[in-house]
Amino acid sequence: MELVRFSPMRDVLRMRHRMNHLFDDLFYPRSESGEMTARGWQPAVDIYDNEEGIVIKAELPGIDRKDIVVDVKGRVLTLKGERRSESETTGENWYRQERCHGKFERAFTLPGEVDRDKIQADFKDGVLKIDVPKPEAQKPKQITIH
Repeated sequence: MELVRFSPMRDVLRMRHRMNHLFDDLFYPRSESGEMTARGWQPAVDIYDNEEGIVIKAELPGIDRKDIVVDVKGRVLTLKGERRSESETTGENWYRQERCHGKFERAFTLPGEVDRDKIQADFKDGVLKIDVPKPEAQKPKQITIH
């Protein structure tokens, strides 16, 4: 049996190292090669309000139009899809792979009931734009003063 000199600083540094990696391992587990990988992905989304309604823009680069689904149920708008992996090369030929692939789903609660038939979606250059018109009761109305 080998004697090891007690070093409290070494134990503190080891504990600090473990704590630093605790959150990394939770959100970005390590692959077999030891590199950190993301657990799925979520597209970046901008949501803003204008006079006509609510506009949702989602960045969906590399996704085909047929792989995107937009659903509205009550006040919840759901955006689903899948970015498919490019299988041109095998795992041994990769130097680095940072782009995430797989299914995603985002749900947004709308501020009020909407007319589903009037919602429009347009997909151009990897950006999905969803226009959700406001009901007539919610649109601002200017009142003329007599």
